[in-house]
Amino acid sequence: MQYLLLIYQDERAQGEAWERLSEEEQNSTMGAWYGYTEELQKSGAHVAGEALQPTGTAKTVRVSEGERLVTDGPFAETKEQLGGYYVVDVDSEEQALDWAARMPSLPNGSVEVRPIMVFPAELPA
Repeated sequence: MQYLLLIYQDERAQGEAWERLSEEEQNSTMGAWYGYTEELQKSGAHVAGEALQPTGTAKTVRVSEGERLVTDGPFAETKEQLGGYYVVDVDSEEQALDWAARMPSLPNGSVEVRPIMVFPAELPA
């Protein structure tokens, strides 16, 4: 079964903390992420994953009365923002939760684990 692991962190606080790190500390942090991804790939559970640019680069699209409306950023007042994701293919929810709990960003954020819907290969006529 496939699960989406959604990585949330306080974008502003994380950015400020990142800037205070030395180059060596930044490399160590990124090394932890690369190691996590490599371990996930070697396990065979990795399907996809990407880091996202900050919410300031995002656009939200809505359609009202047939007209497209585009606004800057996501419209949500929340402390944590979506910063990236992994898609994993595992045998159980417990395995997905285990992979989520091993992410280097924890305990400075959260990971939402959500099953991916499976649709039939062919739609009914």
